[in-house]
Formats: sequence, structure tokens, C-alpha cells
Amino acid sequence: MVEWYLFLPQVRLSVADIAERARRAEAAGFDGIAFIDHLEAPGQPDESIWEAMGVASWVAAKTERLRIGHLVLCDAFRHPAVLAKQAVTLSEASEGRFDLGLGAGSWPAEFARFDVGQHDPVARVEQLGRDLALMRQYWGDAVGDGAAPQVPRRSHPIPLVLGGSGRRMMGLVRAYADWWNLPVNQLDRLATLAPAAGTARLSVQLMVGFARSGNDPDEVRAVSTRRFGHLGPGLICGDADGLTARFAALADQGVERFYVWFADFAIPESLQEFGESVIKPFPRAGAALR
Repeated sequence: MVEWYLFLPQVRLSVADIAERARRAEAAGFDGIAFIDHLEAPGQPDESIWEAMGVASWVAAKTERLRIGHLVLCDAFRHPAVLAKQAVTLSEASEGRFDLGLGAGSWPAEFARFDVGQHDPVARVEQLGRDLALMRQYWGDAVGDGAAPQVPRRSHPIPLVLGGSGRRMMGLVRAYADWWNLPVNQLDRLATLAPAAGTARLSVQLMVGFARSGNDPDEVRAVSTRRFGHLGPGLICGDADGLTARFAALADQGVERFYVWFADFAIPESLQEFGESVIKPFPRAGAALR
């Protein structure tokens, strides 16, 4: 059985719209939802974007079953003691529905604009490694110098999702991660990189051009490609049958979670029909295809 997460960047949407899409995703059968973590919208510095942990907390309060997380929180934006405390708080408030997605940062412009973090990407990955070790100490999972466990202790598991594909990052995946997420623009590297993930479970992020019933698949593909063609193999387009076949092929390669990013910005009609025609029948359809 695979897991289905809606990937919903909190850009150009009101907080109310985000919560409504989350509820629609929950009703449609999605298992979770993931947001982004940026101080400015990537490539759109004047566009509105909501803070990642705040919006996740609000959505957790507005849903009942949906797991909440990010692809991914930027390690440089929060001191590890603060992030450890935030993670435990949100996990407790959501009754164990929080996944901690974490990375070293992917948008250099915001490091310079807001004077936060290190500009050197290698240094940021090294800092992430140090912070992961500290958070294990704050949670009481490991013993170290000068980092006493925080209280209250977590009462639910907090799965750690690490995103990235570099050599140093994959070392952190093997050492710390419960899940490793392959970024959307690197889907063609799955077979090569997956062995380097160690025991971490595999997830992939996909941009989906979903041709709903009554839509022209060619038109959907054209619009999706115009908007997101730069993502290369990470953009997949088609109707329910075509998409099911693509997802089943990835499941055959060991993928256990899909982060679905809709090219139509996750309008409610797409969430509902995707749930009915892809998610709900997928275990049976996937088995048949395999």
C-alpha cells in the first residue's frame, strides 16, 4: 500500500483556501499534506507566501485524519532547539499527525536577501548534520555534550523526512531519515539514487497534469507543460488510467509515498476526482498492472 500526500505550496492562496483544500484532500482519500518553507516565493519575491509551521499548525487544527508535513523545512531558518520544540508541540497538538521534513535549503536568493543561514551549500548540509544530531539529543534519543533532553518529551513518533540527492545529503539520509524524498526535477535518477538511501523508505514528488473526465488530455498536457515543463521527467500528464500506470510503475521501484503537486493548483474538482479514480482503486489497479 502506498501513501498519498497533497503537495500544496502556500503561495497565492488565502489561509482559508489552504484549509479548504486540505479538508477536500482529506475527504478524497489523501493520507497527508505537505507545504513548502521559504521566506519568499521562489522566483516570485513579490508574491504572497505564508510561514510554514504556522500554516501547518492551522491545517492540523482544521483536519482530523490528514498527516501534516513539509517538503521541506529549511534547517537554516530555525535553531535546532526551537525546531525540536516546535515539532513536539505540533505532534502533540495533532495527536501524532506531524512528519518533520527537513533540508539544507534550495533557494540561495533568500539567504542573501534576509541575511540568514550560510551561503555555501556544503556548509549548510554540514550544519544540517550537526542540527540533526542535536535534535536527537533534545528528543532524548541520543546522548551528547551540552544538549539535555527537552520536556515535555514527545508522546508520538515524529517521522523524519529528508529531501535532497547530493552525496553528503544521502549520507544524512542513511544516518537519520525514516523517509527519503526525491525532488520532482530528479525523477529520472530514482533507480541510481535509491540504493544510497539505506533503510529510509522512498517517496517521490511529482507534478501532475490531471485530465479529469470531460477534459481534453492534449490541452491539459499543453497547459501543464507551459507552466511546469521545466521540471522535466517530474511532470506527468494523463487521465486516471494513464496516471495509475505511471504510479504503479514507480511503486514497482520501491516508492511507498507520492507527493502529488497538481498543475491546476489543486482545485477541489481535481482533488475529488483524483481520489475517486486514482487513489481509492489504486491497490487493486496497481496489483493488476504489476
